Amino acid sequence: MPRQISYRWRLRELMAARGMFTVAEPMPHLTERGITLSSSQVHRLVSGTPERLSLPVLATLCDILDCTPADLIATSAQNLPARRVAGEETPINLAARRPARVRLTPEG
Repeated sequence: MPRQISYRWRLRELMAARGMFTVAEPMPHLTERGITLSSSQVHRLVSGTPERLSLPVLATLCDILDCTPADLIATSAQNLPARRVAGEETPINLAARRPARVRLTPEG
C-alpha cells in the first residue's frame, strides 16, 4: 500500500522557545561554529521549510538549540487509498453522477 510522507520544519518554534525571535539571532551562533550563510539563506531557513539541508548545518542548528534532528523535523506518514485497477468490476453510483434537477419559477 502506498504511503504519503510529510514533515513540518520546527526551527522557528524551537528558536522562540530559546528566546530567539529574529532571523538575525542565529547568524553569530552559526558563524562561531564554522557555518557561513548569507542573511538571505538564514532568512529562508528560519521563515520557510527547506527542501534540502546539509548535515553540517542540521548538526549546527541542533547544537545551537540543544535539540535533536527529530525535534527540528516532525514527520508523519499515512496510508494512501488503493488505486483502482483497470478492468476491475465495481458498481457505479449513478446518483452521484446525475446532475440536480432545476426548477424554474415565474418571475414575479
